[in-house]
Amino acid sequence: MTNIRGVLPVLQLPYHDDYSIDYETFRKEIDWVFQQSAHGVTLAMVTETLRLTDAERDAIIAAAVKFTKQRGPVIASVGDESVQQAQRHALAAEAAGADALMAIPPSLTRYDSTGLVGYYEAILDTTRLPLIIQDASGYVGNAIPIQVQAEIFSRHPDRVMFKPEAQPIGPNLTALHKTTGGRAAVFEGSGGIALVDSYHRGIAGTMPGAEVCWALVALWNALEKGDDACARRIHGPLAVMVSMQTNLDAFLAVEKFLLVHQGIFKNTLVRGPVGFRMDEEMKAEVLRLFDQLKAAVAN
Repeated sequence: MTNIRGVLPVLQLPYHDDYSIDYETFRKEIDWVFQQSAHGVTLAMVTETLRLTDAERDAIIAAAVKFTKQRGPVIASVGDESVQQAQRHALAAEAAGADALMAIPPSLTRYDSTGLVGYYEAILDTTRLPLIIQDASGYVGNAIPIQVQAEIFSRHPDRVMFKPEAQPIGPNLTALHKTTGGRAAVFEGSGGIALVDSYHRGIAGTMPGAEVCWALVALWNALEKGDDACARRIHGPLAVMVSMQTNLDAFLAVEKFLLVHQGIFKNTLVRGPVGFRMDEEMKAEVLRLFDQLKAAVAN
């Protein structure tokens, strides 16, 4: 698990006009994030994982591993609505060559702590890969109690990591550190809006969207160097931009819009039904903040 650290962008998924996956552009996106000095890549919620068929989920992991060419770890999201589906995805990810798994809990089920521990234990028993437990309840799914996360870690301290996105992020992150004795690797997953605070609370890395990964790399490097002034200069416009993205479809809309703006994607297609669309005023504001972010990184 030692190489799973730093900026690990969550890839967006490009489509052809018929909504089939555009693998040529997917390869271009992966090459681009590594050109921006990303440390690895992640396939998760903004990769539209939950909107893909099982065959497509398998195929994009295999493609990501192939296109990454061992330039960094590939982390694959395997969470689903049943233990059996999650196990199936975990086995497929391992077979495809993923370096680590990540899993949200079931989103549609009311479960007790025993059931939740059993769900994650089943995934861990299925493969030998490390597992990042993702609480994405800030924008999708159910929250995972801190004590449940700590219990799973106590059983698998060499394999379990965390991506806490439940509100309030900072206090939850600190509570998770305390209950795991400060030993657990924890990743920020709020698009960077909480990165400065999270870094000072002790994280191993961040999993933002891919669209401004160059800014997240610059921000991460500034934090690593202790350059607080640079970090806050970059964080300002980034935080405002991310604050406009209030749900999963808003993240997808803004991120694909900016990938098109930078010449990486050909279109902004998202598989529907879609719950958020940008209007012209929002597009103009996002571009204004994008220019501010470019200037902050350049300085």
